[in-house]
Parts: sequence; C-alpha cells; structure tokens
Amino acid sequence: MTATELTESTERGVWGGKSISVFSVLPVAESYKKQIQFSIIELKRAGFNVLQQQNIKVYYENQVVGNYFVDIIADQIILEIKSAEGLKEENKAQLINYIKTTDKEVGLLLNFGRTPEFKRVIFTNDRKE
Repeated sequence: MTATELTESTERGVWGGKSISVFSVLPVAESYKKQIQFSIIELKRAGFNVLQQQNIKVYYENQVVGNYFVDIIADQIILEIKSAEGLKEENKAQLINYIKTTDKEVGLLLNFGRTPEFKRVIFTNDRKE
C-alpha cells in the first residue's frame, strides 16, 4: 500500500467516522488530554493499533540531541492533536519534524477547536537522509 492509499483509507476511518463522533460528544472547551484519550478510545474501537505519547529520539550526527513526544501513532500514521482556535504553520512544521525522525511517512494534524479541522502531511522516506 502506498503512503497516499494508506492516508486516504486512514482518513476515511479516522476523520470520516470515528473522530467526528468525538467532536459530537465533547464540548469545545474540553482539555487537550481528554481529546487525546477520547480519540484513542475511538481509534482502538475502529481496530487501529494505537500507541500514545511515544518518545522519539532526535539524532544529529549519530548522537541523541533531544526527544519528541508524539500524541498518537495509529498503525503507520502519526496524529498530532490540537485544541485551538485554528491550525497554524508551526503546527504543521511540528508534525513534519515528527515524520522526518521516524519511519512513518504520513501524519494527520487534528484540531478539536471551535471548528474541527485537519491537515494531511506526507513526507516520504526516500526524501529523508
């Protein structure tokens, strides 16, 4: 399955169905941590293999220089959850950094703010050093 096929099927499963149900149950002002927990429950219910708050080591010249903590990894997709007025470019940049430091190629940026929104980010492994 290509990165695009994987993303499209995951978006239909995550965004088209289960995550939307999270929007309908949760008040807009719910906390970020609760948004993650509800999303994890729905993803598992939908049959995804879900990892939460994964620690990803960041390397520079074969030396660990820091860590990232990814909100959710569902199968081969990194999900970054936000609860804000709107998505910003730095949110997308953050997700790209997560993707670059893993073997994952696809990320979804989900905002559970007043107006639900998402962005798909693809960064294929052949572009990584």
